[in-house]
Amino acid sequence: MSIYHVDQDITLCIGCLACEAACKDKNNVPVGSHYCKMIPVGPRMIRNVPVVNHVYMACFHCEQPWCVDACPTGAMQKREKDGIVFVEADLCVGCKACIKACPWGVPQWDSNTGKVGKCDLCKDRLDQGLKPACVTKCTTGSLQFLTPEEASEKKRKDFAEQIMKQA
Repeated sequence: MSIYHVDQDITLCIGCLACEAACKDKNNVPVGSHYCKMIPVGPRMIRNVPVVNHVYMACFHCEQPWCVDACPTGAMQKREKDGIVFVEADLCVGCKACIKACPWGVPQWDSNTGKVGKCDLCKDRLDQGLKPACVTKCTTGSLQFLTPEEASEKKRKDFAEQIMKQA
């Protein structure tokens, strides 16, 4: 099973947060919660110029997700066909066990519903042949929806091209 994920080219990211805004809008995520987040790293000096990079963070859709194991009602689930970890809202009782179980703080408390929500890679969009909202709204193309194999191949190709430019 090839599990798709959102891959980022940090060299293209300008930190505009369009991905976060698209996710919040699509999923009605309340203020203070984030299903995806851009983490600023820096500033650091490169050739006497301060540079800040932005690193995209969202659910890793783990092979063996602790949040799924911790959920007492079965609300936190993993789709068999593609490995997407998601919350079945009708089953969620708001116990927050999944929040405590996730070492990356991915599941988020939704104060509007009294339940937990998280990135599900916009599985409803994927089922329609569309990409996740964060990817479609990325203004620079920094975010892409790829399999790990495609991401690895792209990174090797980009690195080789960068080396060739320096030669």
